[in-house]
Amino acid sequence: MSDVTRDELERRLGEEGLVLVDVRSHVEFSGQGGYPCDARQGHVPGARHIDLQVLLQLPDGETIREYVGAPTGAEVIVYCHSGSRSAMAVRLFEAAGYRARNYAGSWHEWAADDALPLESP
Repeated sequence: MSDVTRDELERRLGEEGLVLVDVRSHVEFSGQGGYPCDARQGHVPGARHIDLQVLLQLPDGETIREYVGAPTGAEVIVYCHSGSRSAMAVRLFEAAGYRARNYAGSWHEWAADDALPLESP
């Protein structure tokens, strides 16, 4: 499947059946820290946080599905800071039975556009 674009993600935010997953660290997700090259800190509204390091330690697809809490076959869009961690996570979600796609522009692209919403708990 092709990567997700910023425009597609913006258009689909809040769409029923779509699961958006942020695989960055808790500090990045919460907006308490991140890369200095990013104009803003936080996360895309509605994103679930599953740190890639946690995801990598889950033993199998069934456990990943339990952790994500979405039905098998759901569409999952994954992002991180620049698309590398999320590309790895896409493979794990696919192995767990999800239709998974990477938002390669990730937080770096999203944070650069002040018109795009963000959440910072």
